[in-house]
Amino acid sequence: MTSLAHPSDAPIRIAVIGLGYVGLPLAVAFSHVYPTLGFDIDTRRVAELRDGKDRTLEVDPADLTQNDGLSFSSDAGSLADCNVFVITVPTPIDVHKRPDLTALLAASRSVGGALKRGGVVIYESTVYPGATEDDCVPVLEAVSGLRFNVDFFAGYSPERANPGDREHGLANIIKVTAGSTPEAADFVDQLYGAIIAAGTHRASSIRVAEAAKVIENTQRDLNIALVNELSLIFSRMDLDTLEVLEAAGTKWNFLPFRPGLVGGHCIGVDPYYLTHKAESVGYLPEVILAGRRINDGMGGHVARQLVKAMIKRRIHVAGARVLVMGLAFKENCPDIRNSRVIDIVRELREFEAEVDVHDPWVSADEAEKEYGLRPIGQPQAGAYDAVVVAVAHQMFRDLGADAVHALCRPGHVVHDIKGIFSKDCSDLRL
Repeated sequence: MTSLAHPSDAPIRIAVIGLGYVGLPLAVAFSHVYPTLGFDIDTRRVAELRDGKDRTLEVDPADLTQNDGLSFSSDAGSLADCNVFVITVPTPIDVHKRPDLTALLAASRSVGGALKRGGVVIYESTVYPGATEDDCVPVLEAVSGLRFNVDFFAGYSPERANPGDREHGLANIIKVTAGSTPEAADFVDQLYGAIIAAGTHRASSIRVAEAAKVIENTQRDLNIALVNELSLIFSRMDLDTLEVLEAAGTKWNFLPFRPGLVGGHCIGVDPYYLTHKAESVGYLPEVILAGRRINDGMGGHVARQLVKAMIKRRIHVAGARVLVMGLAFKENCPDIRNSRVIDIVRELREFEAEVDVHDPWVSADEAEKEYGLRPIGQPQAGAYDAVVVAVAHQMFRDLGADAVHALCRPGHVVHDIKGIFSKDCSDLRL
């Protein structure tokens, strides 16, 4: 056990609220140092974790079942025994692409009901600068009846989770930390310092830490938007974008971004948090929003590319059978949050094509709940007029181009979005 003192001098007992891709690995890491409660309102999720089953595949079963420092609960009353609360719930966008803080504020109300004098509440969820102190802290004060920075304190340490990436796990990525007072900042920094081998970076304020998080992914979003726009341009010039990028990449300082679909819980969402805040202070962020428009439109572009190629092959699109390989937002993980593959599926169905989706990584039940479609099992050989290889799963790479072509009828079209096969093995790629 570490000798780090809690602000109230009570023994540290941590509650991690939200046990998804971010919260569960964090709860496991803290449990090796402090008694830790993993809390989630999803009773099924809690039951699975108690049985050693993690559907996100981020944590090994032994870390759940052979860990005396970790317990799980969906009962808000269990939070009363804790004095450090780390909130890691989702912060998505709504249908109008505006920040949706519903889960974050609900979690704040739950924590407020358990908060006592000396308590520390740390937020990891992505937000716009100012959200912790302007939106969340008032909820904590109202529910608890305590005074901010007098009776309780706040911190912010933005998550940097990369689903499916064990090489860049929690302990191996530098953690940005911040606190609502210098003393709270010291406490938060030392708390994470006990579990982050790569070290921490203490920001001067919570707002700085919040802003750092949203620009990390905004920068990446814009870089991808640039190469996506290049792909749109080069496709009209009958140039292969990947060949152009490979040639340009021989220059030492050329950045190795590739065109593709931009989804997931961060890159396709975080820029909208920043643009929302920018507009609220009277600034229209033109470059960021332009990048978002390009990236949000790539699924439709892929579908239209495929339709044009099918027409050139004299394939009647209405009623044609199309297989989309992959639904996860990225390769080698089961995460379907904000997957832009669904844009391809919906656009092809607008052309009245019959579309099957195949992704062995993905839960069929979750896909049906999230997107109203149920992925198929093993695709039938010789059944399809076109195939879209939408996600670069290693199992698809291992399958090989010949096996993909074997799924199709004569005269078919293959669109290899990510370029996982050689150029001469596919008809289209971004």
